[in-house]
Amino acid sequence: MSAVSASSDTLQQEISSLDERIEAILPGLWIGAEPTFTLRNSEQPEWLSEALGGEKEILAQRLMRHLLERHPGGLVLRTLGRQYPGEPLPRWSLGLYASRDGKPLWQGSHDPLDEELPALPPERLLAFMDHLLHGIAMKGWSTHPFKCQGSLPHRLVFRVDDKPLMHGEEELARWSRESRHEHPIPPSGLEDELAARGEYLLALGPHTGHEGVDCAILELPAFPDVRMFRRFLEVLEPAAKYLPGLILQGYPPPVDETVVWTTLTPDPAVIEINQAPYPGSRQFYAASRELFGVCEKVGLSTYRLQYNGVESDSGGGGQLTLGGRTPNLSPFLTNRHLLPRLIRYWVAHPALSYWFAPDYLGGTSQSPRPDEGLRNLFHELRLALHLLKHEKDPDSEFLWRSLAPFLIDPSGNAHRSDLNIEKLWNPYLPGRGCLGLVEFRAFRMAGSAERSTALGLLLRALVAMLSRQDVTPDLLDWGDTLHRRFALPFFLRQDLQQVCVDLQQIGLGLGPSLERCLMLDPARTRWKVSFEGCQLELERALEFWPLVGGDAEGQEQGGSRWVDASTARWQVLLRPIDGTPQQAFSEWNVEWNGFSLPLREETDGQGVVRLCAIRLREFEPWIGLHPGVKPCMPLSLILRHPAKPSALRLQIHGWQPEGLPYPGLPKDRKDAERRREERLTRETVAAGSLKLAVALPPESLDDYGVDLRWICS
Repeated sequence: MSAVSASSDTLQQEISSLDERIEAILPGLWIGAEPTFTLRNSEQPEWLSEALGGEKEILAQRLMRHLLERHPGGLVLRTLGRQYPGEPLPRWSLGLYASRDGKPLWQGSHDPLDEELPALPPERLLAFMDHLLHGIAMKGWSTHPFKCQGSLPHRLVFRVDDKPLMHGEEELARWSRESRHEHPIPPSGLEDELAARGEYLLALGPHTGHEGVDCAILELPAFPDVRMFRRFLEVLEPAAKYLPGLILQGYPPPVDETVVWTTLTPDPAVIEINQAPYPGSRQFYAASRELFGVCEKVGLSTYRLQYNGVESDSGGGGQLTLGGRTPNLSPFLTNRHLLPRLIRYWVAHPALSYWFAPDYLGGTSQSPRPDEGLRNLFHELRLALHLLKHEKDPDSEFLWRSLAPFLIDPSGNAHRSDLNIEKLWNPYLPGRGCLGLVEFRAFRMAGSAERSTALGLLLRALVAMLSRQDVTPDLLDWGDTLHRRFALPFFLRQDLQQVCVDLQQIGLGLGPSLERCLMLDPARTRWKVSFEGCQLELERALEFWPLVGGDAEGQEQGGSRWVDASTARWQVLLRPIDGTPQQAFSEWNVEWNGFSLPLREETDGQGVVRLCAIRLREFEPWIGLHPGVKPCMPLSLILRHPAKPSALRLQIHGWQPEGLPYPGLPKDRKDAERRREERLTRETVAAGSLKLAVALPPESLDDYGVDLRWICS
């Protein structure tokens, strides 16, 4: 057995073991995800910043074709996607609808997706409509076929109840509405007024491919439940056999625990996949492996490689969601103390918000923590949690109302929150507000199905633990320490390890393979240099980029906002090696530009370390804060010891050290790693040639490091 397969087997065993222990403590905790994939070598707008354009929809169709091959009894639906301010129409959305028990749901003609079909004779279209009409009539449903103007001229309306189907001029005008795909979604949400009256409208027309009419389009109404939709499919399936291909579009289908509904939609720079939820991590892992595999097959990636070798995620995030088999059975609603416990624990452990997060963090990001907003709101959250402790049996809406005002971004946007409860029990979000869900948004796109599953298991284990006991009874206020301490990878790793210890103590330990999967982050820019019995580690730390207000033009155009991303933070960490005595180790010094850096002493599993954070401006932004601050790149550091004749000069470059252009994007991860490695240059110098270092100005210092922007002006 190879090392890879053995490692895979061990991981599978740990997933199954932990899954069983979670279900023994908290059965019925379902997990879903929204992974995002990009075309990493493309620099076209739709793969860098735009949601629509290019061949993104074609790639999504190819991806759907591969998914359909693996679920031959599924049904492809082209439904209405999301619509944002400034967009004239809803975005496209491709969905795969399948039965959760694996039994075939559909055996009729399929959506051709990216395949071109032979020309469709007009009589085949009419034969399909006749057979559909006959099938509906055989169900005993009242029907009325007619024809109107427009792209979908053949219409059929039916009722399934005992009420007669009136078809006067007023009704015909109502039923002659344009395709739902040709109109924006109203602010009140997506509603089918006809279906709400019990009138189900089917609209049929030809689809024109590259070489003429090749299949039919049937626009579906909003069906009230899965049972009704399945009954309709029983009628539609035999009629569809008269067509070589059939595109089904219209309103999203009804979904419950008996079906799997997976959608592909466009988002800026990525294709977002709303993965169907699963009752356990084993099923989630199997579905994720399948999904990651087919995405790789069509050329989509979970990451991008920048010119200078930096590896970033896809750009669209990797949100995870927890809930129940049905909204009312969500553990967050059946155990009303669970969500308050989760909020307190989450605030107490910043690693859960930062270790797995994308580059853009902080109060104005896509996923701010509740303690990154307005201070007075955070204090009000403390009161809200206290009051909920003494609430005997709060109902679902009361729970949501009590906590929703605090899980927002500074503008009041409930969608932009680290812990997102806009779909917990929100009566003001039409159609999808009362689902019993908690969404975790502070996750960048996972690089593999294994890491995505490990993250899901971490969340499920935490929720199971908190359903048993209140680990953090008080809301911890980190204050300024939040960003100063937990910007550094050293403290994030320690915090995440403490989370693993908490889980271990209640019998929900992740296991070494899962822990290693979560702890390791090979994409981080990190160098290790050994010199004279000392090891110096340089690692990119987190930075919390501020919003640029004031006169920035186009601040809200297209929903985007300017941030100053020119500031970076580096962690400098020293370790003794080769049995270096403690006293000799403590005399090592790291200097910048003649200043001695303040090194803070800490310990980890390997022993004593000394570390410091360095903040600096890396480039001069087009629009940003502090126009008088100059970039400090390359970052030049001196490592020396008073008893050593030689010192080590290191320079961190943001680009190729000679300033030369790169021939293109890195070919692969190995090429990216090579480019990262060459950005650190090293030189041994005579210690006697260096001036004696002096202390930094006090205004540039805090408990964890130095901010060079106070000096570089």
